[in-house]
Amino acid sequence: MMKSRITCAGLALAMLGAVPVQAAAPSVPSGGAKAAPAATFVPADFVVPTLADAGKFKLVPLGPDLAMIDYEAYMSSIEHLQKTFSRSDRWPSKDITHADAMKDMENEQGRFNSRRSFAYGVLTADGTRELGSVYVSPSPVEGYDAMVRMWVTKAAYDAGFDAELYQWVQGWVGKQWPFRKVVYPGRSVEWSVWDEQVAAARAKKPAN
Repeated sequence: MMKSRITCAGLALAMLGAVPVQAAAPSVPSGGAKAAPAATFVPADFVVPTLADAGKFKLVPLGPDLAMIDYEAYMSSIEHLQKTFSRSDRWPSKDITHADAMKDMENEQGRFNSRRSFAYGVLTADGTRELGSVYVSPSPVEGYDAMVRMWVTKAAYDAGFDAELYQWVQGWVGKQWPFRKVVYPGRSVEWSVWDEQVAAARAKKPAN
C-alpha cells in the first residue's frame, strides 16, 4: 500500500495486475455517480450504485468520510486479511498511519468518480462499523467483464458473515450491474488457478 497500505484496493488490484498502484475512496451523490466521458469499464449511461441496502448491512462507496472506520476494520484483522485477502504482509500492516488511510480513501474516491473501479465499505445497518469491503473492478484476465473481490473482518468471518456477503454480492452484481461474466478470485476461481491466469495474462502484454 502507500507507505503501508497502497490501499486495500490499490495494492490488491496492483498485486492482481488489474490497475496501476494508487489508492482509494468515495463521496458520490446519492443519486448515483455521473458518467465520465471517457468511461470504458461500465457504459457511459450506467448509473453506478451509491447505496445498496441489504437490511442488516449496507454498501456505500469508500471515501474520506469512512477513513476511520475502514482503518479500524482492517487494522483489527491484520493477520486474517494477509492470509485470506491480500495474501501478503504488505497489507494490512501495523505501520499504516491515519494519514495513509485518508490518502487511500481519497484515491478510492477518485477511481470511483472517474469510473475506473468501484470500492464499497460494508457497514452495519446503522453505519457505525465497517464489516468489510467489496471491490468491483476490471479483470486483468480476458474473458471476464469484471472482477469482484471482498473481505470481512476476522470477527465477521468467525460469525459466518463472509459466506453470507459473498452470496448476497453475487445476487447484487447480477441484478444491478451491466456485466455478463464476473470472476470472484479466491471464490469462483481458486487462488492458485487465478494466479496462474493473471501471470499468463501479464506475459502476453508487450513490454513498455
